[in-house]
Amino acid sequence: MISRETSNRRLVRWWLYVICFLVFLMVMVGGATRLTDSGLSITEWKPIHGIIPPLSDADWQEELEKYRQIPEYQQINKGMSMAEFQFIYWWEWGHRFLGRIIGFAFAIPLAFFWLTKRLESKLKPRLLLLLVLGGMQGAIGWWMVKSGLVDRVDVSQYRLAVHLTLACVIFAYALWVARGLAWHSTHITPPNRLRLFAPLVATLVMIQIFMGGLVAGLDAGLASNEWPKMLGEWVPEDISAMTPLWINWFENPISVQFNHRISAYILLLVILIQWWIAKSSNAEAPHKRRTMIIVVLAFIQAVIGILTVLWEVPINTALTHQAFAVVLLAAVVAHWRGLVGPYPPVTSLEVRA
Repeated sequence: MISRETSNRRLVRWWLYVICFLVFLMVMVGGATRLTDSGLSITEWKPIHGIIPPLSDADWQEELEKYRQIPEYQQINKGMSMAEFQFIYWWEWGHRFLGRIIGFAFAIPLAFFWLTKRLESKLKPRLLLLLVLGGMQGAIGWWMVKSGLVDRVDVSQYRLAVHLTLACVIFAYALWVARGLAWHSTHITPPNRLRLFAPLVATLVMIQIFMGGLVAGLDAGLASNEWPKMLGEWVPEDISAMTPLWINWFENPISVQFNHRISAYILLLVILIQWWIAKSSNAEAPHKRRTMIIVVLAFIQAVIGILTVLWEVPINTALTHQAFAVVLLAAVVAHWRGLVGPYPPVTSLEVRA
């Protein structure tokens, strides 16, 4: 027989996996919204009423008129047809609608599990933290959109990077909690050095995602379409063109793309070192297999990133690059969680569930 605790753990775990999948979709839709320049098409934040899209010609005309008041329309899209406006509007509406779906998909089951006493006490604060992070993400999304409604023709790259990174933090933490409810092979003790590298790799992946958000916000992927050099040089001449010097890291498209490349090389090196450490342990150890998977995913991601640059950021390749960033993050978090082990207590019967 499977114990009640085991059954509840499995139910909660699969619910969290569904949340992870929905957040992954959200990141993809958000990327498409950015790449199609759709993010500023809805100029108001209506958490409740915003779920209803325009239903009549008059409604569509009203939305278009609001869009005509912002700099993006006046300086870039002036004269846009209704059909063109509807295209970008639906991308942004879909992005916001999916965010609302995730909110409902998390809050309603959470209330059910809580009221029916299916949650272990150790899980409650973790799940409440996820709920708070989700609410913050909605507010940060609007904070990001607001940055492009008055003095800019696009959103702030800083706010875009924060919005993307927090989405990935939510994804990673939901996966972390879910994996803590799953079976783990704990009969082989991993090397202590591996326990140090796992959080380091996870941190570097998050930093790389943040830097990718800066690249997206500045359209820095178009700063150079060469590899391994940039603009014909190993270190581009204009990498420090702005003053003060530090601002180049965040606002100079050439520098931002260059830094994104360098941080990718560092990440690849650390991932290879992690695999080498795992390789020296027991040949059948699951952590060896996990680190090898991470190496393969990292190299695939690097290749996709190079192609994105060489092909001048086509939308499909760019979205694939973003998707693989989340896939790599998932592998890294699952590996780290595997080293930590499941939430106690776990009986022998539960291990086999």
